[in-house]
Amino acid sequence: MALSLLAVLIALGLLHLLPQLVQWRDDSVFRGWVRQLDDTAGRGRVLITLIVPTLLCLLLSDLLARAPLGGILQLIFAVAVLLYGLGPHAFEADLEAVLHAPDPLAREAAAQRLAEPGQRVAWNAHALGQAVAMAALRRRFGVLLWFFLLGPAGALLYRLAQTLGRDDTLALDAGSGTHARFVANALDWLPAQLLVFTLALVGHWDAVMASWRRWRQRAAPTSWYADEPDFLAAAACADIDVEIEAGDGYVQERTDPLLELTRMRSAFLRALLAWLSVVALIVLGGWVT
Repeated sequence: MALSLLAVLIALGLLHLLPQLVQWRDDSVFRGWVRQLDDTAGRGRVLITLIVPTLLCLLLSDLLARAPLGGILQLIFAVAVLLYGLGPHAFEADLEAVLHAPDPLAREAAAQRLAEPGQRVAWNAHALGQAVAMAALRRRFGVLLWFFLLGPAGALLYRLAQTLGRDDTLALDAGSGTHARFVANALDWLPAQLLVFTLALVGHWDAVMASWRRWRQRAAPTSWYADEPDFLAAAACADIDVEIEAGDGYVQERTDPLLELTRMRSAFLRALLAWLSVVALIVLGGWVT
């Protein structure tokens, strides 16, 4: 766990200093692998597409652990996988691009980088808030959770599953596309749930939990894999609404996309610090015992 925490801190630090690092990521190998499986379809195609690179990642990680200076090699490998997973763009850099854009047209264009490939973000406070919440989940918290639980293979599996299930530029058959979305939604479910409770702890508990309970009452038994985790965006927006209502200029602030983005950014930064603090306490507890 200590090695995992160090890898995460290094990766996040590198992305803060050099956000262009994630732009060097090349998923052409994965796209080529997807095309190689055009003669298969449905659930089998999705499983083969995801399991093979995940197993290769596990094998490589095990080989590095057995090599001389295995700890250092494992750390470098883990950082490399995280830099790949925390993409396709640096989350913080994309938020900065929207906030510092010189004019409305540039801001709206920058906001599109928060959307999934092939999708579009409308320029209004609600749509932008939802895009920020889902980008935070899929470019940061989902990757980090599966990395902490399963190591580099978990982070890679999560990223490839999100690419396969969300990237409309991948020409999948209908059956494969449906099952790919099911896998992507299933891998989103746990980090999204934990992130909701984190936002409640570091923000406004009553508002966040009320939003989550409303979703829970309507949720179908299959929603954990059949539906996207829209409850996260709703909970995050509910948390921000409380802050807006407590301030001045409620109507203006509620409809201002830039203020929505700024408050969302602050909320997810607090959530990130909370997650890292919990992992750090686990590491310290292991050393003490």
